[in-house]
Amino acid sequence: ELALSSVDQEKKMVGSAIRTDLILSAEITAIALADLAARPLATQAAALAVVGLVITVAVYGAVALIVKMDDIGLHLVERSSASARALGRGLVHAMPMVLTGLATIGTAAMLWVGGGILVHGLHEFHLDLLPGLVERLGHAAGQVPLVGAVTEWLATAAASAVVGLATGAIIVAILHLIPRRKRAAH
Repeated sequence: ELALSSVDQEKKMVGSAIRTDLILSAEITAIALADLAARPLATQAAALAVVGLVITVAVYGAVALIVKMDDIGLHLVERSSASARALGRGLVHAMPMVLTGLATIGTAAMLWVGGGILVHGLHEFHLDLLPGLVERLGHAAGQVPLVGAVTEWLATAAASAVVGLATGAIIVAILHLIPRRKRAAH
């Protein structure tokens, strides 16, 4: 595969960040809507608009800062101040680790939250086998003295992540069975 130019790499990174934002925004919207289910429709609409605006501004602001972090670092490297140059080198050097860490954390968060939404949705449709299993696992983990609430939360979060991972794996397997159309060369 040919190496991407820095412009192409940045476009790819921004596209990936936008897809991730779309998924996380949908998950946050679903969580917010579940908490507002008993409220009047106007309250739900207003709250979702505010949540959507705040999340979008926060996420796109963070994405913009992350995407431009290496550019900021390169700009600082050209300064006359030794401390600014050192900070700039540190920013440029840290970018691969930051992006790897964010990818790992983002993937784990999407699996956890997505799995949690699936478990909650199954329960809402009275398909309680899997939600009951997750609940019993969390309850059993919560029996640890002094840290029961933490272990219960961790067990429930881990079980939700496993549900998300399993669901994702099934979807990927199905998508690999569907023949792809060849893209025309650009």
